[in-house]
Amino acid sequence: MKLGIVGLPNVGKSTLFNAITQAGAEAANYPFCTIEPNVGVVTVPDERVTNLHKIFNSKRTIYATIEFCDIAGLVRGASKGEGLGNKFLGHIREVDAIVHVVRCFEDDNIVHVSGVIDPAADIETINTELLLSDMEILERRIAKTKTSMKGGDKSAAHDLEVLEMIYKGLGEGKNARALPFEEEDRPFVKSLGLLSYKPIIYVANVADYDAATGNEYSDAVKAIADAEGSETVVICAGIEAELAELDPVEKKEFLEELGLSESGLDKLIKASYALLNLISFLTAGEDECRAWTITNGTKAPQAAGKIHSDFERGFIRAETIAYDKFMEVGGSMAAAREKGFLRSEGKEYVMKDGDIVNFLFNV
Repeated sequence: MKLGIVGLPNVGKSTLFNAITQAGAEAANYPFCTIEPNVGVVTVPDERVTNLHKIFNSKRTIYATIEFCDIAGLVRGASKGEGLGNKFLGHIREVDAIVHVVRCFEDDNIVHVSGVIDPAADIETINTELLLSDMEILERRIAKTKTSMKGGDKSAAHDLEVLEMIYKGLGEGKNARALPFEEEDRPFVKSLGLLSYKPIIYVANVADYDAATGNEYSDAVKAIADAEGSETVVICAGIEAELAELDPVEKKEFLEELGLSESGLDKLIKASYALLNLISFLTAGEDECRAWTITNGTKAPQAAGKIHSDFERGFIRAETIAYDKFMEVGGSMAAAREKGFLRSEGKEYVMKDGDIVNFLFNV
């Protein structure tokens, strides 16, 4: 999973990125301090993997990961080349989802690019630039499709109909992801690489004293996100920076003092999985314990293919047990088999989150 952290200059993008990845990207009080996208890989905390490692005493333990890209700040007019313009927009095209950081705190020492704290206006600024960039792409694609129609391409007529529907929607200020597509048209739409079609999580970056409850600014962000079916996470980037310096025990105590049940990073990871409809299955043994990320609804052979293509091609069956059931019998496969918790599933089995699996296959 690759997530792009975006937003206007000086909203806390790089501070948040530094905190959650500890990658050391420069955070400075002026626009465009991030010129190339900084990239950091974050381990997805998963107590299930940790517990399986203890049970099997595995030689290797591998958690799922998320790749975060901190992308340079966007300004009004970026679609026409203002600020870092198309360079910024090009980097967004490479990610699976957008993490849009919105400033929801007041601080006279940190310059706001427009001089006023207004989350709704900030969101509109970025969304407008994404829409304008997408419309430019569509104009070229529509022209190309019309040429294909003249050349006798029979599928071009339907493609043109979809393209013009999207263009009309964008012109009305609607994001492509909010438009009503037929299911069979979605692969084509996705292939267009439209920025406004990418799933989005809004991160309301608040002051430390608002981290537990949010504030009127973060409420405004949530209202916008809810209206378009997106996710919202309230985070204080400053707190995340402090948490990054603490060991697990100190981190837990610090969160409790602030009235928080989990870190902003944990909330962001959960929101990312929900947004992209992802789950994890687990493999466990003496050699390795590992979490594998798949799309919810994936069948067993395709899940096996995540491990190795040979597993999918030669798939016979999957021996699987739910993590909770495995722990219920104290982490014993023999006891799980005796209880009937260990199941043998075929090619049509749809994987569940937390399945512990051993795939059987022919080479």
